Amino acid sequence: MTGPSSRVEIPEEPEVKSAVETLNPTRVKLTVEVPFAELKPSLDEAYRKIGQQITVPGFRRGKVPALVIDQRVGREAVVQEAVSEALPGFYFRALQENEITALSQPELDVAEVADGVDLSFTAELDVKPEISLPDFDNLEVEVDDATVTDEDVEEQVEALRTRFGSLNPVERPAQDGDFVTIDLSASDDGTAIEEAQATGMSYQVGRATMLEGLDEALVGMSSGDEKTFSTTLIGGEYKDRSVDVTVKVTAVKEQELPELDDEFAQTASEFDTIEELRNDLRDRLTRGARLQQAEAARDAVLERLLSMTEIPLPETLIAEQIAARRDAVDQQLAYAGMTKADLLSANEQTEEEFEAELEKQVKDAIASQFLLDEIANREAVSVDQQELTALVLRRAQQAGVSPDEYAKHATEHNHLPELVAEARRGKALATLVEDATVTDKSGNRVELRLLLPDGSYAEDTPTGQDADGAEGAEETVDEPDAAGREAGARRSGADLAAGITVSGDYLSAPEE
Repeated sequence: MTGPSSRVEIPEEPEVKSAVETLNPTRVKLTVEVPFAELKPSLDEAYRKIGQQITVPGFRRGKVPALVIDQRVGREAVVQEAVSEALPGFYFRALQENEITALSQPELDVAEVADGVDLSFTAELDVKPEISLPDFDNLEVEVDDATVTDEDVEEQVEALRTRFGSLNPVERPAQDGDFVTIDLSASDDGTAIEEAQATGMSYQVGRATMLEGLDEALVGMSSGDEKTFSTTLIGGEYKDRSVDVTVKVTAVKEQELPELDDEFAQTASEFDTIEELRNDLRDRLTRGARLQQAEAARDAVLERLLSMTEIPLPETLIAEQIAARRDAVDQQLAYAGMTKADLLSANEQTEEEFEAELEKQVKDAIASQFLLDEIANREAVSVDQQELTALVLRRAQQAGVSPDEYAKHATEHNHLPELVAEARRGKALATLVEDATVTDKSGNRVELRLLLPDGSYAEDTPTGQDADGAEGAEETVDEPDAAGREAGARRSGADLAAGITVSGDYLSAPEE
């Protein structure tokens, strides 16, 4: 029998060690030490990989013994291959053990690699800063009044009349307000400008939405008339150049609008009278104004939160995002056939003003994400499947693709965590916006807590009707109690804020 004194002690395997040094609020230095024994699986994989790449007489490819590989290739090459294969895994393991969220690719510094020597390396990287949240209770912000004037209503009425108007050919010279069919041809010193030719264009005289001088030339022209005038082009290769433009009128049509009476209301809508139609348009405009107030309140609350919180920002991340946005602007300009100079001219900006605005937008977006993530964590905000689906539907609509296609792309490219994070930020912001004291410039309280997605308020919904205003049967439809209405309204407010809060995700860890 073996006594206790004869028990064999098995030494423990040395563990991977890591330590974190804070360089500044947004950057750390990670030091990692790996015992050489931990490289054993990577060494085996390196031998297998190299063995498949070399040909040695007497051995099948992939079956070359390690000793032969050491003789032919060298043990040092195998160790280097093993370290290259193992390094990412040890790095991400150290991130997890130290609960570090990486915001940039690491700057790695690997000590000298040698056979039998422990692996040692450092990694400098940007990290999410620690944020001390102030007291967000009793936030107060002011927004513009949700005002709808009679002129606003009549503008909508006239737009509706225009939709139901008719165009009738006339045998007379064109006047302001007429619609003409025209051919345009621009030339520079008698040479036609290829990209400035058009035929069969429909244009309303007096709209001033095309070439300077065109409206003046068209007034008094009849079908078949042709006229040449000088103008300055505002884009393209000939931007700011004075060129000659020949316009030919091929048709003149007069717009005839329907009378504003009950018959028009019945034709253009589901209403019986013009007064009912006007009231409906006013209601729609009012709901739109309320939604604009909600968006303004969202922006004001977020701006106030940012002003109350000190948020360090990683310089590397800012530079990357500014470069990414510049590239996006360049792509959009190329697609639109415009230059950077065209954009600056249209916005009446200098290059310096454009760059300053771009930098501010990037910094505000990154700071907002840091802040809202911290608030979402503090408040333990979660996102359910219904809320995630609603966000996917919104993003799909914005991208112009089907929800299934968008969801498939997001899943395949691992974007679902970004969508969840965006939804959490939206809910966190929505809660703060709904709890804030929001007043308009007239001093009236704006109750965003009860705002429904269509811009109406929960208490506006009459008994026996659903949120869309359809009549419900009292014997089969139960009116929700006050608590149920408020819960539904708060969810609607969260949906609103989630849909209009900062988009994109700058905070995802680099892929392994």
